[in-house]
Amino acid sequence: MSTQMTKAGVLFSGGQDSATVLAWALNRFDHVETVGFSYGQRHDVEMTVRKRALLQVREQFPDWAERLGEDHVVDLVGLGAISETALTRDREIETLDSGLPNTFVPGRNLIFLTYAAAIGWRRGFSDLVAGMCEADFSGYPDCRKETLDAQMTAISLGLDRPFTLHAPLMTRSKADAWTFAEELGGKPLVELIRVETHTCYVGERDALHEWGYGCGECPACDLRAKGWAEYARS
Repeated sequence: MSTQMTKAGVLFSGGQDSATVLAWALNRFDHVETVGFSYGQRHDVEMTVRKRALLQVREQFPDWAERLGEDHVVDLVGLGAISETALTRDREIETLDSGLPNTFVPGRNLIFLTYAAAIGWRRGFSDLVAGMCEADFSGYPDCRKETLDAQMTAISLGLDRPFTLHAPLMTRSKADAWTFAEELGGKPLVELIRVETHTCYVGERDALHEWGYGCGECPACDLRAKGWAEYARS
């Protein structure tokens, strides 16, 4: 008796978290497609890095390669044009009077999910996988589970089809994320994520640290470095 193939779409930026949840999806679903977004981000090196990371996943993990399908890149340059943030402008990273960091791009994750679901509607997947986390993160309100649950309800109603978001890192610290990657793909996956992914907000790719490439000073590098240090001690 035949069973229906399970499919998922992974929001894949090329960063540590999205690479980790990609591995999770490849272990769980029969067919996985990736979705990336070019929105005028200051660290647009991630758009190049993500291609190499996908290639390395295919080369290093043959079983996953059979499941890894098409990669989609969505042009959202308009989002960057209306976002006066340190992720879309050459500005010093700082905390705003509201308490939010000025790296917050308003509506970004809500827009990403909507576009990914629209692709899924056409491509035949209704499971979305993303690396949002409300444990170790920068305080973005669109990373909160409450926000994401509400958005998925709206998407399901608007597309007249039930869509589900999987966020395996939602309650995991950055150290836990490294451990989780090792559980999913062993030390080879940890090394792939360390060397091939990009998290640094300013797009620094010249210096390779113990935890990966980055400036070592921005909030994204700080979280990643601290998580690596805790993981390495365990």
